[in-house]
Amino acid sequence: MAWKQGMALGILVAALAPQRGWAQQAPPAPVASSTPVVLTLKRAVELSLSNSKDIQLAKLQVQASQNTAQITRAEFLPNLYAGSGAGYTYGLPETPGGRPPSIFNLTYTEQILNGPLRGLAKEQQEQVRAQRAMLEDTRNLVMVRVASGYLELVKVRHSLELLRKEKDSADKIVDVTREREGEGYELPVEVTKAQLTLAQVQQRILQLEGRQDELEVYLRNQLGLAVDQSMDVTPEELPGAAEQEGANLVAMAAQSNTRLAAAESDVKGKELRLRGEKQGYWPTLQLVTMYDVLLKSNFNNYTNIVQNFQYNNLNAGVNVNVPIYSAKTRANVALAQVNLEAAKINLSNTRSQVSAEVRQKSRKVQQADATKEVARLELQLSQQNLAVLQSQFGEGRVNLRDVEKGRLDENEKWMSYLDTNFQRQQAQLDLLKTAGQLDKVLE
Repeated sequence: MAWKQGMALGILVAALAPQRGWAQQAPPAPVASSTPVVLTLKRAVELSLSNSKDIQLAKLQVQASQNTAQITRAEFLPNLYAGSGAGYTYGLPETPGGRPPSIFNLTYTEQILNGPLRGLAKEQQEQVRAQRAMLEDTRNLVMVRVASGYLELVKVRHSLELLRKEKDSADKIVDVTREREGEGYELPVEVTKAQLTLAQVQQRILQLEGRQDELEVYLRNQLGLAVDQSMDVTPEELPGAAEQEGANLVAMAAQSNTRLAAAESDVKGKELRLRGEKQGYWPTLQLVTMYDVLLKSNFNNYTNIVQNFQYNNLNAGVNVNVPIYSAKTRANVALAQVNLEAAKINLSNTRSQVSAEVRQKSRKVQQADATKEVARLELQLSQQNLAVLQSQFGEGRVNLRDVEKGRLDENEKWMSYLDTNFQRQQAQLDLLKTAGQLDKVLE
């Protein structure tokens, strides 16, 4: 009996051993976090346009405006309704709508002439165009934010590399200064200054690491990446089209700016609405057809009706309303006129604002170009000074601390150059968005 239990235990262990080994050898590591996704500026923008929740919401708003316009337009299309019902009557039999009670009925309606309603339908169609312009504005805003985040992440990572080198130089300066203090060549205040420089570098590293994490979280969310997905980004300049727009930006903004397009659609829609409301002084015409299958027992108490009773009844014709005096039409026309005047003033203000913004942002790009050139020359001068110090150090004319201070200065100038270049890129993106040329550069 004992040997049978031992054999059964051995078989059970042998059966479980492969499963245990498989469980230990197959940790399900997510591919997204282990394999960095390689991004370019255009690839990042492309992913954001496919995954942005803001764009998805703007598309739904366009669909909602299209459906609203379709509801009004449907009045001018064939509408067929079927119905039936049951109820108790006392006296003359009729339904709440004034029709006799029927076993089955069909009703057909279609608006032919109705100026105010058609004006409302045309205004709503213009509102759809305005909503599409707002969708384009949302797309541009997403592109600017993602491109700016991408370029800033490139700058932050480069700055962190420089700061870590700067920290190495600051560490060496602290060590050399302490040695010289111990030998009586430096005062304690110089050691404190060197330690302060090191502490400031460490503080900036922590700040930039925090900013790097914020940018990575933002980009993952906008690009539809996994929460722990690592990203590889490369330094990039905006494509050449950003440099070639020049003096035509104001004219381009007049044709492509989304705010202007929305304001123009608003004015056109208000004009169509006013024209339709004025047509309210004219007759309206509607096609109406009704077919009823009646029940004879509903009319047993009415001798004349029963004698001429027929089950199938058809009424077809037009319903014409001729306004004699309509205070409502007069009020609607006045309201439409006021709304049109307000829309025209808004369009004029928007034109002036966009023109002023394009000129202002164009000057800002020029100023950023000049600032970048100054930073580039300062960096070049710092690199040349460092080369001189390294040469003098090789000749024994300066000490290691002087060389490391030169490296610190070079790193600072590098970071200043990166900051000014990023500010210039932001100014370019802002200008291109206002001029309506952003999609030509980033898509």
